Amino acid sequence: MKKLLLLIAFTTILSCKPEIEKNIDYAIISGKIENTDSKTAIIYNQFTKNKIADITIAEDGTFRDTLKITTDLYALRQGKNSTELYLPKGSNLKIEYDATKKDSTLQLTGSYSAINKYLSDKVLVTKTATGDQKEMFLKDEADFKTHILKIKTAEEGLLSKASDIPEDFKQNELKNIHYNYLSILNNYAPYHGYYSKDRSFKTSENFLDELKNIDLENENDFLFSEGYRNIVSNSIAINATELAEKDSIANDIAYLTLTAKVESNQIKNKLLFDTAKDGITYTDNLDEFYTLFANNSTDEENNKTITTAYNKLKALAKGSISPKFVDYENNAGGTTSLDDLKGKYLYLDIWATWCGPCIAEIPSLKKLEKEYHGKNIEFISISIDKTKDHEKWKKMIVDKELKGIQLFADNNWESKFVEEYMIKGIPRFILIDPQGNIVNANAPRPSDEKLVETLQSFEL
Repeated sequence: MKKLLLLIAFTTILSCKPEIEKNIDYAIISGKIENTDSKTAIIYNQFTKNKIADITIAEDGTFRDTLKITTDLYALRQGKNSTELYLPKGSNLKIEYDATKKDSTLQLTGSYSAINKYLSDKVLVTKTATGDQKEMFLKDEADFKTHILKIKTAEEGLLSKASDIPEDFKQNELKNIHYNYLSILNNYAPYHGYYSKDRSFKTSENFLDELKNIDLENENDFLFSEGYRNIVSNSIAINATELAEKDSIANDIAYLTLTAKVESNQIKNKLLFDTAKDGITYTDNLDEFYTLFANNSTDEENNKTITTAYNKLKALAKGSISPKFVDYENNAGGTTSLDDLKGKYLYLDIWATWCGPCIAEIPSLKKLEKEYHGKNIEFISISIDKTKDHEKWKKMIVDKELKGIQLFADNNWESKFVEEYMIKGIPRFILIDPQGNIVNANAPRPSDEKLVETLQSFEL
């Protein structure tokens, strides 16, 4: 939540490139980071959001690496520091800063240094103009719009003053700033509802008029603007909700159905993949979901990734033998393995102390545990907290009077059990029968009436 405005404030720029040899598909990044204990820095692709490299930092803080380039905008992350980088093919960029005061010591030299300095300065300008995000989204409509217009004006002012920035870059970036403004405007209703605790909140009829008549198939804008991508995806999501209600189909199926109609393969492929890479692990319609994706995606690498996930998820179908965990720490003492629990139905809650939605389910879970106490079912809560939060886990069990069997996974998100169930987000709930077979690898939440219906169908 805190990083929302920063995440949508940066762009992938396609123009302003000098002529380079066609066979050059790399960029060189080097530099020095003083006063850091970090052994590595991580490079992320800002378009795909994927990590592309771990860069070794020497004892004296120096580093150098050659990166294969597929887009233009990346991010270097070292400890808590993050630096946005413009790295077209053929770039040679040097980065230097003091890790304890990165913003005031950052030096960028070499290829496209003016653009890289602008991107770095933009982070600070946006952060300052934004202020406290919660306070901003709690404003009424008029004050909120005034506030984000000030952010937009501050960003435009920075761009106009930036020196040595090519004119075509400025034109692309001006559009991007406007898209980011519209994207934040689009987020007002859900975030205002979240912070005000009024989930039924809706904006006035004309609040989003500025979003009307936007061309949703502009490949150039889609590639360089995160804000534009958010607008396109949100527009499809709104229409998908209407289609789901009209045709009585699941929202994820409706979203894929509408995305499949996008004419641009570049836009369509990214939207399909962004939905499928995590969505396939949640869908209640696995075969239909996968077929829709596979029949419409033309990106071979994306297809391989989703096909691999699909095949793994098929192994988690109802009636399949459940993956197992072994010797997880039991808060009551000793350790517990899945095989120790055979003979009863098991309702597993995968959670963590830092997870707000997980904690929100606790009252409903406690109610179920009380209602079904003494029956042929066990309620198992498995924390995937990191080791550093072990004591926080134990304290929360006491403070919230958690019942059932409380276990601590052996390696948080990287626990074999978590990976075999392809858990990409929490809370996640799993139902297993007395023989150790899967009833539902993505069971309803305790607060969902469908869970009660399911439990009532068992002979407990």
